Amino acid sequence: MVRVRWIRISAKDDLQKAVGKNGGQATEALYQSKRTIEQSKMSTCYFTPKNRPLSDAVKSYWQVKRQNLFKNEVIVPKGIVEIIFNFSTEVKLQAQLYDAEFLIPRCFVQGYHTRPIHLTLPANHCLFGVVINTAATKQILGFPPGELFRQCVDLTLIHPSIDSLWYQLAEKASFQERCMLLSNWMLKRLSCVSARDRAFNSLFTLNTSRKLTVAHISDWLCYSPRQLSRKFYQLTGMNTELTLLYLKYVKAKGLIHTSDLSLSQIAYLSDFSDQSHFVKTFKRYTALTPGDYRRKKSALEGHYFENVR
Repeated sequence: MVRVRWIRISAKDDLQKAVGKNGGQATEALYQSKRTIEQSKMSTCYFTPKNRPLSDAVKSYWQVKRQNLFKNEVIVPKGIVEIIFNFSTEVKLQAQLYDAEFLIPRCFVQGYHTRPIHLTLPANHCLFGVVINTAATKQILGFPPGELFRQCVDLTLIHPSIDSLWYQLAEKASFQERCMLLSNWMLKRLSCVSARDRAFNSLFTLNTSRKLTVAHISDWLCYSPRQLSRKFYQLTGMNTELTLLYLKYVKAKGLIHTSDLSLSQIAYLSDFSDQSHFVKTFKRYTALTPGDYRRKKSALEGHYFENVR
């Protein structure tokens, strides 16, 4: 079953009033108003495969069709490998990442990022994407996901068949049809995913209660610390210590987004040694403190919006 969420809100005047207030009191009013209208005139579709072998390869599919009330969108690091198809080729979708500016191509793949992506939003756009399970990426794309570390790569330059796939997807009338077409494309490239790789996928999706320490993860996956570090570098582009620290950040981000827990509780549940280390790490990846992210966060985890039109 594909879960589809439709959001239709027309409260732009409320946001503009919030922006027009004086002083620091405007900030919280802006955030609160923004959360209720930021996805105005937007349709968002999600699908999470539940059955193998597709669930071994794919974490989720998504699609966004949006008329933008905001000029800018910021996407903080989310700890995923993702292929995105841009069907808004009649308008330019500009992005900034690691101090470099570029235009979003028709299809690109990205790996683990360590800085936010800043988008300059057109009046409207349509994107379709798939989040690939990290340990299955090499089978699907032909190279380890660690090579995508801090990268957004035009996938048509790597796989010529992607150009034809883009046209086929663009012609599909529904989200469900696009999911089916892309699933078939990926399953043709997928062989058996080992139990150990499925365990790695559970780790990267935080679908495990294991403590995020070298000792616990090495013991669970039956790797020596040295072997684990080599494997993590292939999968994420980071060594063991940096990968586990990154996963702690991702876990904390998710808890901030989905819970009302205090930040000290979130730091503890995310295996940070103390509150100071939590704040420092979170700011390292997002350029925001955890409290600032909680105030800015939108309905989409890892995304927030700025500068009303």
